[in-house]
Formats: sequence, C-alpha cells, structure tokens
Amino acid sequence: MGDASLIEITTVVALGGLGQWLAWRLRIPAIVLLLGLGTLAGPVFGFLHPDEVFGELIRPFIALSVGLILFDGGLNLRFRELRGIGGVFGRLMTIGVAITWGLLALAGRFVLGLTWPVAALLACILTVTGPTVIGPILRHLRLRGRVASLLKWEGILIDPLGAILAVLVFAALEQQSLNAGAWEIGSRLLQTVLAGCGVGIAMGLVMVAAFARFWIPDFLTNPISLMLTLVAFVLANSLRHESGLLAVTIMGMVVANQHKFAIRQLLEFKEALTVVLISILFVVLAARIRWEYLRGLGWESIVFLLLLIFVIRPVAVFVSTWGKTLGCNERIFLAGMAPRGVVAMAVASVAALALSEGQYEGAEKLVPVTLLVVFGTAAVYGLSAAPLARFLNLIQENPQGILFVGASHWVRELAVLLQREGCPVVLVDSNRQNITAARLAGLPAIHGDALSESTRENIDYMGLGRMLAVTSNNEVNSLACMIYAEDFGRQEVYQLPWLPPKEKSRDPVSPDRRGRLLFGKDLSYSKIIEIFYQGARFKSTKITKEFDFVKYKEMYGEKAYPLFVLRAGGTVVVITDAPLPDIRPGDTVIALVRPGEGEPSNQSAGAAASTSPKF
Repeated sequence: MGDASLIEITTVVALGGLGQWLAWRLRIPAIVLLLGLGTLAGPVFGFLHPDEVFGELIRPFIALSVGLILFDGGLNLRFRELRGIGGVFGRLMTIGVAITWGLLALAGRFVLGLTWPVAALLACILTVTGPTVIGPILRHLRLRGRVASLLKWEGILIDPLGAILAVLVFAALEQQSLNAGAWEIGSRLLQTVLAGCGVGIAMGLVMVAAFARFWIPDFLTNPISLMLTLVAFVLANSLRHESGLLAVTIMGMVVANQHKFAIRQLLEFKEALTVVLISILFVVLAARIRWEYLRGLGWESIVFLLLLIFVIRPVAVFVSTWGKTLGCNERIFLAGMAPRGVVAMAVASVAALALSEGQYEGAEKLVPVTLLVVFGTAAVYGLSAAPLARFLNLIQENPQGILFVGASHWVRELAVLLQREGCPVVLVDSNRQNITAARLAGLPAIHGDALSESTRENIDYMGLGRMLAVTSNNEVNSLACMIYAEDFGRQEVYQLPWLPPKEKSRDPVSPDRRGRLLFGKDLSYSKIIEIFYQGARFKSTKITKEFDFVKYKEMYGEKAYPLFVLRAGGTVVVITDAPLPDIRPGDTVIALVRPGEGEPSNQSAGAAASTSPKF
C-alpha cells in the first residue's frame, strides 16, 4: 500500500473522530458534520478518493460494517421495552411500512417519472430508516421512554427487512416478472427470513453457551464475539442473499434477552466500535459522491424529498399509531424522525448497476435520488431533532437535575433544599421507609435497587443531568457510577469518598472503577452523619457584591462545607475534590454548616446536603 493510500485512510479516520468531537462540543448530531466533512474532503477539494483506495473491497467493508452496527443494535433490543407499545410497534412495522412503500411508489411514478417497476424498487429501498443515523441522534438527544424505544426498534428491524424486500423486487425485475412472480417473491422472502432467523438464533445460542459456560476467557470476549458476528453475517448471506443483516440483528437480540451472562462488556466494546464504524462510513459515503451523480437531480427530486419528509412519513405514522397508546407529542416526534442511512445507499448502488444493463428506463436515477434522500433526511432530521423534541417537551436542553442514589435522612434534607432552589431531584433507594419519608417531604422518589435494569427503566430522566451516589455502601456507590455513566457520561457521575485521606496513601478504588469524588476527600458518608447529628444543617446563601465569597468564608470559616454552587443562569456546579470553582455575585452556595457562635443550630432543615473541602 502506497503512502498516499495510508494518508487517505488516516484522513478518513481523523475526519470521523473530528466530526464526532465537534458534534459533542457544538451539541449537534454527528451525522451532519460527518457528511459535511466527507463532502468537503471528497468532491469539493478532492483530498479523498475512497473508490481508488479501497477498490473492490469498499462494498464488502460497508456490508460487514453495517452488519456489526446491526448486531450492536440487536444487543440493545430488549423485549421488555415493548411492554405497552408492542401493538403500536407491530402496526408501525406492517401498516406503516405498507403505507410508506405505496406512497413512495406513487411519488416515484408521478413525481420522478419512473416506470412502475423502478418506482416500486425505489420505494422498497427508501422504506428503511437506518440505525446508523437514528442511533447517533438518539444518543445525542438522550431521549428515553416509548418514543425512543419505538424509533430504536423500528430503525434496527426495518433495515434488514427493507433490504430483503428490495432485493426480492430487484430479482423480479431482473427476470421481468414483477407481475407474474408474486408466488416466487413470497417463496424467496420466506426462505430469506428463515435463513436469517435460523442462522441468527443458532449463532446467538452458540455465543450464549460459550460465554455462560466460561469456555471463552475474558480477554477474548470481544474478539470472539466479533468473529462470531462476522461468521453469522457471511454464513447467512451464503445461504440466502441479504439475509445476513437479519441474521446479525436476531443474533444480537438473542444475546440481549438471555440471563445467563452479563453483556455489559460486549455493549461497551460494540458501542465504541459502532461509533468508529459510523464515523468512517459516513465520511466515506460523502467522499464517494461524484458530480455526475447530481446531474439526474432536478426540481422533481427536491419535491420527492419534501413529500417523503412532510407528507409520507407523517401519514404512515399517524395512521399506524392511531389510538390512545401514544400522546400527540410522541406521535408528532415519530412523524418527524425517519432518516435514511448506509443500507439504502448500498442497495441502491447495487440495483442501479445491474438494472442499467437491462431494459428499465429511469434506473440511472436510483443512486442520485437515494443519495439526495440520505443526505437530505440526515440533515433535516438531524438538525431538527433537538428543537422538535424540546418543543414537544420530550427532552430538556442542558438538564441540571440530580439523581440521588440513596435517600437517607441527610440526603432527603439536601434534596429538599435543592428542589426549593429550583434544581430538579429524583431519589432512588431500596429502603421503603426512606422512600416513604422522601415522598412525604414532597420529593420524587423511586423504590427499587438502583443497580437493576428494571429500576433504571422506571426513572424519568427528563431534566436530570447528573447522578450522585450517596449510600453508606462504598461498593454500591462505585457500581452505580459505572452503570449510570452510560446515561450521564463519566463526567457527570459522582460518589462519596470512602476513607479519610490519612488512613491510606493510595485510593482503594481505581479511577476507572468509580465516579468523581463528592465534596472533597474528607467528607465520607460516616463523616457527614457525624457532623449532621452534631447539629449541622444544609444552608443556601446568595452571594452578592456586598456579601461576596471572601466575606462568606470570613463569616463561616471552617464551619461550612460547600457542596453546590447554583449559577445565576441556572447551571448547577457540583463541588468535588478539585479546587473550588470561581464563585461570583449572583451565585448561590449550598453548604453543610456546623452550628457555632452567631449561627443557630436549627438552621433551615430544608437545606441541601453535600461535603466539600474546608476553607
């Protein structure tokens, strides 16, 4: 491989990483930036030439990458998520798909001017809503609840099914038997589904047996799972063309819904791998654009795209979700979220190449129209997802609320004060008495084991931006930080310190196994209890120009342990073992304050609890 090829491959990976990082910093969906960077590097400036670098390997690479992405998607499909929405999902996958296909075929015929056979094929290709686009958008929004589950299930399962239907219609077109070959198409569909499901279930059971019986050592867990996924994909495709996508999806679902071994390690590896693959795929996809592709696009293609986004998707969603299961805001968001991805582009490329040699007029429009739809839907849905979700009250931008794992007496008093100051709080505890007391105090509280998946699913994450593990059990606190890092990110999970600093020179728990330390290293759970029952209480103090933070320290000295700083703009800063943040006039300091001269011991009992370094 020449130096130029190495430079191009490195550029693709670098642009993918840059796009993901910029998307995180700018708080916009990564897909939009990835497509933009790929377009600039490819057709605009001519830095990247993926077809020349990868040659004939580019299509197998895309196919295998999509297979791995769908396996990761299958790992996130748990049947319990369908409780209460299974009927809606079933209608979305049947009635919704049929309506989408029918209206797309009509639009292809009368707007694009395609023949009926080519319009039918294009409609099959564009029924898919790719998980390669929906997954990153949902991750960016941190959307939860029924809408997130429906979008996730639809995006993952409709991808292989849509590809299979497209391949079957394509096969019928090749034989010029679209009208006469209904029985043959049905027979092939059944064989493809059976091949995909059979291989997927079999390989999933093999993986479960191998890991549950400890035949595979821990350091080989991820490599072996990767190998089995690729084997399942290729084996299914060898049996029936395009059944590989269905096989790896079913395989992931089998592994996700078993209870014989923990899949957390698999999820972490596959999620990281999926981010890398999606980054590379969309940069490569955009860089492969050629100006000649765009020559087949005219005003009618733009009208087709607008009809797809603003008419066809809403009609399909509102008809298939009719009823009282979903709220109006949830149905509107579903109607406004159906991006297309890599699978649609790959199937269109293969179909156009083959049909261009046949007798079907308009086949040359398959690639440019699909390309426009992929780019257009990714841009429109990607940029509109967050504003639409906020408008419909499905998410909150930059949430500042706090999830407390633990609801003991001092935690409840701290939570009451935070809530009074306008900071949303939710408490989780397995002690029913603590939960009852929290609810009597007017606090949202959930009874259950915070480490269990079922409890996590019962939490309403609306408005919550961080998790504080404040139980008396250090191991539970560390585990909670490891688990809830998936929801809030490692930078927003905190736990109480476990030992006073003089008892050990080294941390008993490595940083990768815990969260950020709350309130300084000298305020463990036992230390807070000791101070609290000596009469200390949580107190909120507004900092002003006349009473700045210097005067605050002069007044309280070592009697106060600052825990939180509430900024004037509504941002909540959690005090950790790091140096104190800059505290300015307009901020509110919430601290645990010892009683002393000039300070009554019965200070506001509704104040907040936390621990931080002494002054």
